[in-house]
Amino acid sequence: MTEKIKKENIVIVGGGFAGVKAALFLSKYSNFFNITLISETDNLRYYPLLYKFATGANQVLVSIPLTKIFQNKKIKIVHGSIASLDRSTKSIHLVDNQTFNFDKLILALGVVTNYFGIDGIEDYAYSIKSEAEAMKFNRHLHDYLIANHQPDDHYVVIGAGPTGIELAAELPEYLRYLMKIHHLGRHAIKVEIIEALNQLLPRLPKPYAQRISKKLISIGVSLKLNSKVISQNDSEITVNDQTIKSKTVVWTAGVANHPFYKANNFLITQHGKIACDIFLQAEDNIFIAGDNANTPFSGLAQTALHDGQSIAENIVRNHFGYQMKAYKPKNIITVIPVGPKFSAVLWGKKKFYGFYGSVMRHLADIDGYMNVLPWYSALALWLKYFHRRPQTCPICQSTNGQN
Repeated sequence: MTEKIKKENIVIVGGGFAGVKAALFLSKYSNFFNITLISETDNLRYYPLLYKFATGANQVLVSIPLTKIFQNKKIKIVHGSIASLDRSTKSIHLVDNQTFNFDKLILALGVVTNYFGIDGIEDYAYSIKSEAEAMKFNRHLHDYLIANHQPDDHYVVIGAGPTGIELAAELPEYLRYLMKIHHLGRHAIKVEIIEALNQLLPRLPKPYAQRISKKLISIGVSLKLNSKVISQNDSEITVNDQTIKSKTVVWTAGVANHPFYKANNFLITQHGKIACDIFLQAEDNIFIAGDNANTPFSGLAQTALHDGQSIAENIVRNHFGYQMKAYKPKNIITVIPVGPKFSAVLWGKKKFYGFYGSVMRHLADIDGYMNVLPWYSALALWLKYFHRRPQTCPICQSTNGQN
């Protein structure tokens, strides 16, 4: 008679790409694992398209219900925020005092915004790191135009990483769209990216960044490099020794690792990431995934999905008595949209740009959805990319789908 294998308690904290991918893989072995996913939100936030939602795309593109992802899967979904870890009892405690015991723990908590102590930025700048923030920014763009019958004097995007570039490149076309449907006539639009370093995308090859810079300038986005933000108030921002009049400043620059790790005595590297072994373990049976882990390409959606899958596979191997496999970073394909019908692709040493780059970006988004949804659901969701979301404004709503 075969001895019944005891189920292990697997607790996953974080409902982002890494946590969801790990849970989906482990759900195939639900006869052997009790799987609990703890998330601060009820939805998977699809970060790669938040800039599109901020400029009028449908919200369903960036907010996928966890109940839909885990439909018919034996996974317990808990809404909550982690507060502390008790290593002696192998348990975690949530802010609302719920306690969960684990045999294996996966921590994929994501990052928090870092304003670097700059005076006024947190109070007055917009952000697009969540659906609520992106929607607030979108309403501001719309309401400012309607109230003033013209654009803001200056649209300022702080940070020349992918998010800053994607948003800045999308703004001129979206603002022209809003002015057209509200019959506001033609007005000049000034969009500027401010970056503290001397080039866009400083971690990527210089020729790639230069090609993106050239495209940004061609669509009317100006660049202010080697420029330090000093402060902001409700009507202007100070950069170096210059004051810029603006009520539309977006902070896309800095992030920091989740404060839970420092508060619970994890080993943090000089880069602010959590030190891990070759299996992405910070400690025995405690795995770190996604933006938190000290791995190459940490901070990207592709990496988070790969981390979640790798950790889940090793948990299965360990359960059945097999040797775990060392983590191998996944080669990343960088695709950055720079306005309509143009994307810049970096694939190993290969670079290409333009319309075919945009096609590749669309394929990357389909693949992103297919990582968490069945192919037919992923395709149906992706097709909504081509429809602007319904607006609360009656004029925008009546025009929805006609542009």
